[in-house]
Amino acid sequence: MYELFFKSFRQKVPLSAEEETQLKRYLTPKKLRKKQYLLQEGDVCKAIAFIEKGALKAYSVDEKGNEHIIQFGLEGWIISDLYSFLTGELATYNIDAIEDSEVLLISKSAHEELLLEMPAYETFTRLNITGAYLAMQKRLTSIISTPLKEQYTDFIALYPDIVQRVPQHMIASYLGLKPETLSRVRQKIAQK
Repeated sequence: MYELFFKSFRQKVPLSAEEETQLKRYLTPKKLRKKQYLLQEGDVCKAIAFIEKGALKAYSVDEKGNEHIIQFGLEGWIISDLYSFLTGELATYNIDAIEDSEVLLISKSAHEELLLEMPAYETFTRLNITGAYLAMQKRLTSIISTPLKEQYTDFIALYPDIVQRVPQHMIASYLGLKPETLSRVRQKIAQK
């Protein structure tokens, strides 16, 4: 169950066999069934999850019960309510499984220890947080200044696996659209 985690880690930061053994002691495997929560809004996020298998989503729910998806996560990705995890404040997002999934959890205490004891983990964490920030900034710019058709085609090009595995209504939510609006955008693209 740890293969993908260590493969992803080594793609960013060299890791010795000794460091791998040490790091493995801090990881907690967890299986999630489809629609099972990893985190619920109002709880404190106590772990970062690395996705070994499956698909998850992070989202908020408005007063009308509508989901607003802020992140998808597939194999090799990390998902968490990072604000809650880092501050200890209540989570503003729910995270649940879109498919049966397997994750590796790194608790807050394990994370803090690893940051102090293992420079490779600190570098890995910094690179992941930087990458997440850059992706968020790019997404915000796209939402503000890119036409819907282009947003959708960019999404398809950037995340072809998500398009194959996630229902269209969830993709619409991620793009900030109603499902019928996304259907119209897709029809316009198909007509060309």
